[in-house]
Amino acid sequence: MRYRLTFVVGLALGYVLGTKAGRERYEQLKKSARQVAQNPAVRNTAETAAQQGRQYAGKAYHVVSEKVGDRVPESVAQRVRSLRERNGHGAAEDDWGTGNT
Repeated sequence: MRYRLTFVVGLALGYVLGTKAGRERYEQLKKSARQVAQNPAVRNTAETAAQQGRQYAGKAYHVVSEKVGDRVPESVAQRVRSLRERNGHGAAEDDWGTGNT
């Protein structure tokens, strides 16, 4: 019984110390990530990448729609139309028929 009690006390102590050390490291990582995210160069690069991604997605959409054309089953085309109509609540819509979220 004494060994079990010693083991449980050691386990509890290790858990408490480990979680405290883990929380401190987590807070350090969170602070570093926040600093990187607030860096103007990082923000500009991320925005540029997002804009380029939207441009390439739009181009890909048009290329695919030209090649596929009328070969899409009517059920799929109807589903896309219904999704576009459902987005009529004023949100900005992209070429994919989804809101810019």
